[in-house]
Amino acid sequence: MKNVTQVLKQLYLEAPDKVSVHLLFSRQSDQAITYRELLHGSARYAQVLKQAEIRPGEVVILTLDHGEDLLTAFWGVILNGSIPSILPFLTDKLSPEIYRKSLAALFGITAPTAVITDPDFMGEVQKASKWTSVRAIISSVEVQNRISDINEVNFDQLRGLTSPLEDIVLLQHSSGTTGLQKGVALSHQAVFNQLESYSRALDLNHNDVIVSWLPLYHDMGLIAGFLLPILKRIPLVLMSPFDWVRAPYRLLQAISSYRGTLCWMPNFAYNFMAQKTRHRDLEGVDLSSLRAVINCSEPMYWKSHKMFLDHFQAYGLRSDALATSYAMAENVFAVTQGGINSPVKLDVIDQDAFLSRQIAEPVGERYKRKNLWLQSDQNKNPSVLNMLSAGQPIEDTNVRILDQQGVDLPERHVGEIALQSNCMLTGYYHRPDLTQKALLEGWYMTGDLGYLANGELYVTGRKKDLIIVGGKNIYPQDLEYLASEVEGIHAGRVAAFGVFNERTGTEDVVIVAEVDYDRLEARQPGSSDIQDQTERIAAEIRERVTRGSDIALRYVHVVDRNWLLKTSSGKVARRANREKYLSEFSGV
Repeated sequence: MKNVTQVLKQLYLEAPDKVSVHLLFSRQSDQAITYRELLHGSARYAQVLKQAEIRPGEVVILTLDHGEDLLTAFWGVILNGSIPSILPFLTDKLSPEIYRKSLAALFGITAPTAVITDPDFMGEVQKASKWTSVRAIISSVEVQNRISDINEVNFDQLRGLTSPLEDIVLLQHSSGTTGLQKGVALSHQAVFNQLESYSRALDLNHNDVIVSWLPLYHDMGLIAGFLLPILKRIPLVLMSPFDWVRAPYRLLQAISSYRGTLCWMPNFAYNFMAQKTRHRDLEGVDLSSLRAVINCSEPMYWKSHKMFLDHFQAYGLRSDALATSYAMAENVFAVTQGGINSPVKLDVIDQDAFLSRQIAEPVGERYKRKNLWLQSDQNKNPSVLNMLSAGQPIEDTNVRILDQQGVDLPERHVGEIALQSNCMLTGYYHRPDLTQKALLEGWYMTGDLGYLANGELYVTGRKKDLIIVGGKNIYPQDLEYLASEVEGIHAGRVAAFGVFNERTGTEDVVIVAEVDYDRLEARQPGSSDIQDQTERIAAEIRERVTRGSDIALRYVHVVDRNWLLKTSSGKVARRANREKYLSEFSGV
């Protein structure tokens, strides 16, 4: 098997003028990039890295906005034999100070030797990289100015050509709100094993066209929406995630124009597009070329698929194009795939048995008629749950369901999902402690809960308190820390958790915080209006959390002392408080 650089060389030599990527922009024409142009640009970055004495095996961080430089810089790092890692670009939602601290913490663990970034972001990187291992901060414009055009790529001078298959080829980072992120180290071998197995699961063929808006710092965007099409010679149509958020109809226009066949989205995007896309923006749009719109990255819901189909069926979207997948960076990407050769399975189960006994008990044969999950009356019975299958494990990937003692559970019993494959992570980069904790006798413990039924995997939730909002991982302790900084909040008495919002198709974050009114009154003598104080505190929590994290917080409930429930060890019990909140308040 060839390594990544060797495969790129083969693609370059065999079909240099074939278009590899169509880059889409909101205010300029689409840009078609051939394999020749892609490799020429990548070779320029490899040359600059070599001149900067960045060696093979060293980590290079990329913080670049949507565009050709992000693509060529990524491949250029690999051509140099170094390890690329794409990080999120600074957005308006996150203060530069918080972002800088997060970068500095990550630099301390990952120990990158170089950062490639846009000129406007050089200052932020310089501040974040002080006292770290970073030896070179490279501007994308500087690369273009320093190195003349390359007419032919001299592969013999590219150090990545001799990288062993077991070497780390890239790092994928989780998308947490603040704090240190875990770098998932993946080898050349693992990446290619994934691409081969997943291609077969997708029935990938030369007629396919992949259309994506997903950010490349996320495993779904990086693997399914970038590495897979480039390395398997499948045309890629790539737009900016920021353009998609501002005008989601552009994704559908791109699918129609380029006859897209495959597209991946997190569950919230199904709701978002159905609600935000107006029919006047879809004139002439034809979605009949789509053979799979794959729901991935966060819990999947039948109602979201139904909403998406109802809105876009008139434009040629077929019900059998709705697909699902369970994926994670630790397996490169896909663990399972469903909905390619047959409709996604819907498991209608008894709600009481599921909640009380953690058993997915089928409710009866009348719910198993073909395509019943598309009927509008499916959800009228409040005593049943509609569980969308994530599909079956892809080739060379095995899945088990384990109890708390690590013992296999019977079919339809809910437990922790464990996986083993030939494309698993090498480890968490420079974190052997986390790597050892995540592995059990060669099996990766995902931390997710689910069950198996007739060979299909159903993902039911998360073992830990992780909140997923719009495909992003939100760590409740980070939000609780930010909220606790507000004056008047009782120390250690804040709980953050997620509540699913059927309208948006993703989770809303809720923060419940106790106020020490006695101390607040002492600090603000003469202020006796408790209602005014409560509203002021809630507003400050929203502002502080929104500024200091990557979410826009809406739901804050300020309560009296001793409202929050704690565990026997004195910790705030998030799950118990979530249930108490749902029982006492109207919900979100």
